[in-house]
Formats: sequence, structure tokens, C-alpha cells
Amino acid sequence: MRILVTGGAGFIGSHIVEGLLATGHEVGVLDDLSTGRRDNVPREAAFFEGDLRDRERTRAILRDYRPEAVSHQAAQASVAVSMRDPRLDAEVNVIGGIHLLDACTESGSRVGRVVFASTGGAIYGEVAEGTRADEFTPPRPASPYAIHKLAFEQLLSVYRTRGLATTVLRYANVYGPRQDPHGEAGVVAIFFDAAQRGARLRINARKVEGDPGCVRDYVYVEDVARANLLALAGTIEQPALNIGTGEETTTLELARTVLQRVGRELAVDCGPPRGGDLERSVLDPSLAIRYLGALVTLERGLGRTHAHYAGRSA
Repeated sequence: MRILVTGGAGFIGSHIVEGLLATGHEVGVLDDLSTGRRDNVPREAAFFEGDLRDRERTRAILRDYRPEAVSHQAAQASVAVSMRDPRLDAEVNVIGGIHLLDACTESGSRVGRVVFASTGGAIYGEVAEGTRADEFTPPRPASPYAIHKLAFEQLLSVYRTRGLATTVLRYANVYGPRQDPHGEAGVVAIFFDAAQRGARLRINARKVEGDPGCVRDYVYVEDVARANLLALAGTIEQPALNIGTGEETTTLELARTVLQRVGRELAVDCGPPRGGDLERSVLDPSLAIRYLGALVTLERGLGRTHAHYAGRSA
């Protein structure tokens, strides 16, 4: 099958591209390289530089490449950026996505399925202590990023009436090799980078400066890629599926584990709560496990991630 991966030069997208190539698919990548890297794209994949906000460029790429399915990973992915610039977030995550869907459904298109990378880590809002958000938990988005992801999920219903099959994957906090440590999202990469440089790690408070920080569900990128391959094959029956482990970890626990892996003994800096951050976000992985089987534990995933960053800095 010929598949186009938007954002395929980025962290998650490049792992999906590798998985698709390894299973015999023909793969194209559409990326504007604003956060992705050209060297993340395997030589076997076709590459198209373009911004989804450019409607005509997007249409031209879809028309020329003629994919049969699309994995839509391209996004403005920072909650903090969305709080500062809601318009930018909407332009990328909603308007750019509409340009893609219009190109997928215009006359002559061969696209039969779109898999959309949504957010379980933000879309459900605050998840009460002792509970996990499942796919039937009512969304309560609390940031422009989460609001726009939910809006795009709902827009997909319009395009289903035009014959487009869709699957929504709601990611927890994704981490792993190739995550950018220099952005505002991706605390695991940020922590590994800082620890290896001997810089102090910063804990943004959950409620009060000096507390252990927010509670998150961290999911390894290879599990996210596996979920995308299954969704593109049409084997996931649910219209929306959480991709998370259900393990809860505070930012302080994560920092200590990273420091232990790197072999550093460093004090951590404490900061106030950050605007837009949820206090607690943990997903119910029951349906994901039904499709994927056992998921990579945080301990194993951090070990693999450390090996990647250590090798890169050697």
C-alpha cells in the first residue's frame, strides 16, 4: 500500500515511516521541517517539503503522490505554545488539517483511510486521583492545543460522509529515541539532554512550587508506531483509541530515574505551575492492550532511550 505520513520527519512520524517500510509499504513523507529533521527520513521514503497551511501545495502533493492512506502526525504539539499563541495552534492543527482532508477527498483521490494523531494526554482534562481516562470519558479540554485536537476529531465525522474511513489515536506522553530535547514539549528528552550536560533539571509544580510535579502517563514511541500500523491496516475497530500504559509517574520520579540512568547526582530546580498543564493525566490502556499486547514499561523504555542519547553524545 502507498501511504503518506504527514510530519514524517519528526519524532513520532519517523518511527511510523520506519515501521511501514519494514512491513513492505511504499511510503511518502510530507513535512515542513519546522521541527522535523530531513535526516530522520529513510532514503527509501519519498520526501515532499510542504506546510499543510499552504492549501495548494498540500493538494499538489496528494494529487502527485496518490497515496491510498494517510497517517496524519503533523502538528503544533506544545501546550505551552498553544497558550501563548492560540491562533498559530488553530492554523496548524485545524486549518492545516482541513486542507489535508479536502485533498484526501477531492475528485480523483485514492485515499481511503486517515489515521489521526490526537491527544489523550490533554483532551480529557483533569483525571481524578485513583482513576484512568478511558475512551468513553467525556473530553474536557483545558488548553487551545487540546481544544483544537478535539475539534479536528469532530471534523472527521464530516469527511466520513464523503467516504473516508478514519481512526483517531489518542496518545499519552510519548517518549523515545529521536525526540527533540530543545523544544518545549518532550520532558524525557529534555531531562536526558540536561542530565548528560550536567545541567540542573527543572520540576514545574503540580500545585505548589516544590511539590513532586504533575502526574503523567508515558508511552514508548515504538508502541505508538505499532498502533499506527494497525490502524492504517484497518484492524482497529474503535473510532478512537487511547495509546498509553496506565502507569502514573510524577515529574520528580521521572527526573530521579533519568539522573540514575545517566549516573548523575544533581539537585533539581523547582518552578511554579506552568500555564495549561494538567495536574494529573493517566489513560486506561485496556483497549490498546487488546490490539497491541504488552506495552513497553517506563523502565524498559527509558533504558532504550538512554542508550540512544548516550550513543549520540559519545
